[in-house]
Amino acid sequence: MKSNLILISMVISLLFVFSGNLISQTSNQKSNLKGNEKQIEKWKDARFGMFIHWGPVSLKGTEIGWSRGREIPIEEYDNLYKKFNPVNYNAEEWVKLAKDAGMKYIIFTSKHHDGFCMWNTKYTDFNIMNSPFGRDVMKELADACKKYGMDLGFYHSTCDWHHPDFPLTSPGGSVKRETSNLDRYTEYLKNESVEILKNYGPLLVMWYDVPQQFDAVRGQSVIDLITKVQPNIIVNNRTGAKGDFDTPEQRVGGFQNQRPWETCMTIARQWAWKPNDEVKSLEQCLHSLIRSAGGDGNLLFNVGPMPDGRIEPLQIDRLKEMGQWLQKHGNSIYGTRGGPFKPTDWGVSTRKGNTIFLHILKWSGNSPKIVIPDLGIKIKKCRLADGGKVKLTKQNGNTIIEFSGENLKPINTIIEIEAAGDVMNIQPMEIKSQSISYNKKVSASSNPNPNWNGISSINNGDWVGHFWMPAKDDKTPWAEIDLGKSEEVSGAIIYESGQAVKGYELQYKTGEVWKTAFKGTTIGSMSEIKFTKFTAQKVRLLLTDFTQIPGIYEIVLL
Repeated sequence: MKSNLILISMVISLLFVFSGNLISQTSNQKSNLKGNEKQIEKWKDARFGMFIHWGPVSLKGTEIGWSRGREIPIEEYDNLYKKFNPVNYNAEEWVKLAKDAGMKYIIFTSKHHDGFCMWNTKYTDFNIMNSPFGRDVMKELADACKKYGMDLGFYHSTCDWHHPDFPLTSPGGSVKRETSNLDRYTEYLKNESVEILKNYGPLLVMWYDVPQQFDAVRGQSVIDLITKVQPNIIVNNRTGAKGDFDTPEQRVGGFQNQRPWETCMTIARQWAWKPNDEVKSLEQCLHSLIRSAGGDGNLLFNVGPMPDGRIEPLQIDRLKEMGQWLQKHGNSIYGTRGGPFKPTDWGVSTRKGNTIFLHILKWSGNSPKIVIPDLGIKIKKCRLADGGKVKLTKQNGNTIIEFSGENLKPINTIIEIEAAGDVMNIQPMEIKSQSISYNKKVSASSNPNPNWNGISSINNGDWVGHFWMPAKDDKTPWAEIDLGKSEEVSGAIIYESGQAVKGYELQYKTGEVWKTAFKGTTIGSMSEIKFTKFTAQKVRLLLTDFTQIPGIYEIVLL
C-alpha cells in the first residue's frame, strides 16, 4: 500500500510538472507578444464598441465642434457650458445599455475640437466642473465601467479650435490665428492625455482625431509619452503618426488583415445629438457590424446623448435589437477574424479555430448556390445556423453549397462550415460575386463633393459608408455606370441614404438613346428590382422625384 502511495505521489508530481510546463509554454507564447500586441488582440476579439459624442453643444442639436462658428456664433457656442446641466446623466445606465447591445468597450469624447473638457482637469477652466452640472462625467463613467467589467477608452481631439496656442480656429479649423504657439499647445495636449490616463486608467484605447498642424514626428511624440505611462495602451492613427490601427469613418473598411482597423460610424446622421435625427435600420446596423468583422475590423458605433444626459429611446431600442441578435449569433462575430474568403456583394466570412462562418447578407434569386474554392482542409460538417438542409458537392476542386431559398433570413443567413483542422492560417481567397463584374468607370450629372460623398461611392462595394449626392440645383440627377463592354442585366439592388427619393428610373443606352428598363417610386434603405433582361454597356439611375437632396450608397447590377 505504501509503495502504491509513493507511485501515485510520483505520478501526481510528474503531472504537476508537466502541466506547469504547459502553463509556462502558454505564458511564454503570450509573452512573445510585444508591447501592446496582447491588448490589440483583446480589442480585436471584442469586435464591437460604443462611441459617445457628447457635450454642451447637445443643447443646440448641431454637430459637435464643426458647428462652432458655422451654425452657431463662436461666442455663443463657447458659452453653452454655462447652461449645460444634464441632471439625468447616469453612467451606469450607459454602460448597461452598451452591454445590452453586445458591445465590449466604450470610447467617450473627453475633448472634441471645440476644446471643452468633460472631466475635472487642472489644465484649463473650460471644463465640466464649471458648468451648472459640476460633476466629473468621466470619473463616473470610469467607475461604472470598472463596476460592470466594461473596457474604456477616450476620444481626445488632436486639434483644438478654442485653445489660444493652437494655430487654427473655427469654423472647421479654416481660420488661422494671428498668434499661436504649437509647441506650447503640444505640451498642453500631452499633459491632458497623461492626466486622463492617470486619473481614469488603465484604458483600452486613446483615440485621437484631426491632427491639423501635427506631422508624424509631433504625433509620435504624443504616443511615446502616453505609452510610458501605460505601455500597453492602444492608439489610433490620428495623432499625425501611424499609431496601432486605421480608422475608416462612416464607411465599412475593405478587407485588411495585415494591420488592425476599426470603422467609426453613427447610428443616426450626426455624431452629436440632433432632434428628430433618423436612426439607421436594424439591417443597416447589423450589416455594418458583420461586414466590419468580415473585413477583419471592428465597429465603433456612435450614439449622441441628449442635453439632459439620457440616450434617445430610438437609439436605445435599435442597440438592444442588435444585442438580441448577438446573443444568438455572437459566436460568429466575437473572437473571430475576417476570412478566409474576401468580402463579396452578397456577404462576408468570419473564422475561428476550425470553423468558418459564411454570412449571407443579401441574395438575389431563390435557392442560394455558393461556390467556394478548395480550403486545403477537409470539410467535416456544413450546416445552417438557424436550421435547414445544406447540400455539398464537389466540382473542379471547388465546393458548391446549396440550400433552399426558404431558409434565407431577412438580415443575415449564417452557414457554419466545420473543417478537420485549423482554418486560421488559410490565406484570403476570392469568392464568386453575384453582381456583374465591371470596370470602375462611373459618371454623374453633378458631383459637388468628390472628396467625401463622391460618385465613385456608388460602385465601390460599400453599402453603408460614403454615398453620392448631386448638387443642390440638379433637378434631374443621374448616375451612370459604364460596364466596359456589353453585358446582360436582369436586375439591380439600389441602396439609398435616407428616404428622399419618390420617383426613379433605371435606364440603359442603345445607340444614342436611353431606354427605361424599370420605373419605381421609393427606394428607402434598399430596393431590389427585377425587369426584362437587356444587353448594354452603359446603365444609369435617373432620379425623377425627391423631397430633399438624395443620397445613393450603391448600385449593384445583377
